[in-house]
Amino acid sequence: MQQYILNQGTSNPGVAGFKGNTNQKLPVVNWLADLPETQQESKLVEVQFKNTHKGYFINSNDIILSKGDWVAVEASPGHDVGVVTLTGRLVLLQIKKNHINMERYEVKRIYRKARQSDLEKYEEFKAKEYSAMIRARQVTQELHLDMKISDVEYQADGNKAIFYYIADGRVDFRQLIKVLADIFRTRIEMRQIGSRQEAGRIGGIGPCGRELCCATWHNNFITVSTSAARIQNISTNPLKLAGQCAKIKCCVNYEVPAYKDAIKNLPPHSTILNTMEGDFYHIKTDIFNGIMTFSSSPNSNANLTSIPVSRVNEIISINKRGEKVPSLTQKESEKTGIDYKNVVGQDSLTRFDKDKRQKNGRNKGNKNNGKIGKNNKNADENKGNNDNKESRKNDKKKNNSQQNRENAPKNINNNKSS
Repeated sequence: MQQYILNQGTSNPGVAGFKGNTNQKLPVVNWLADLPETQQESKLVEVQFKNTHKGYFINSNDIILSKGDWVAVEASPGHDVGVVTLTGRLVLLQIKKNHINMERYEVKRIYRKARQSDLEKYEEFKAKEYSAMIRARQVTQELHLDMKISDVEYQADGNKAIFYYIADGRVDFRQLIKVLADIFRTRIEMRQIGSRQEAGRIGGIGPCGRELCCATWHNNFITVSTSAARIQNISTNPLKLAGQCAKIKCCVNYEVPAYKDAIKNLPPHSTILNTMEGDFYHIKTDIFNGIMTFSSSPNSNANLTSIPVSRVNEIISINKRGEKVPSLTQKESEKTGIDYKNVVGQDSLTRFDKDKRQKNGRNKGNKNNGKIGKNNKNADENKGNNDNKESRKNDKKKNNSQQNRENAPKNINNNKSS
């Protein structure tokens, strides 16, 4: 018997050896787990189906449910199978967070806990989804439709198949639905998704080295513009800003509020500082360190000088009085260039191998310490002997030279007398 489980650390349903979509949304932390009475506050239950598709159902039969239970729920038409992700008060909080109007929301029922036959049928149709997606793509090409079939989701009883597609504009897919209904002999439903949702369904690794946010936890996609990059002094190069969805990465928006709060206390970028040395123009700002860099030329990085924001405000107040400061910095020694360091390539791929080499060298050194010590002693002794011999030779030479000097006058006198 095949064991159906909920993947650890995720809210995505799966089975042992499940080969499906790799992206798995992180679940909502059940921070009310220590308060069992909160589980009975609401009969609403959050149920998740394939990928990120979730729905809210009412437990009208008062079935005892907990997170990770597989349930059969009401669908249109037939029934579907999903896994319970939230119960109790947390469901109400999630509905409020997602801005769902329950007066307009059609709440369906939970029939029962899923049987083994339900799960086997669920897996049977799940295995047909990939081939259905490939066949649907072929049909769209034959009908010359400007759209891309991104994914297919079968209902657990096989009465309906949902085809997710991506298109830049409106697409007339009435003929496509007729053809697909004839091929798959089931009810066809078309749902348009964006490129961000497609990236979340496919999954992958981002440039930061982590799994994509849209594939792990990010649900509410909002518009991301290049103005968010400008606020953070990030390059607006489209190649660097674009994610796997070919749109601006969602993470560009994460720190915008912090930057906006920090910018409130900074002078505007159009600030021109008047000094006796000339006018200085703003080049860049280190927002969180509170340092602004100015140049003597508005179109080039000439005579770059970095000064704190407090000094900039001081100069602005002096300029408003019609006066000029001698220089940007209070002292000439305080002038500094751009605090920039090129750290690219500093981390060597073999930096961890050096320790091993050093350890090996130490071990070899310990083994040869005795030999090296003996050789050093012999070398010192030989040096001492050589030094003694040389000193003796020098003494003999000195004595001989003195004797020759003393004998030289005697020889001269003898020659004269002869």
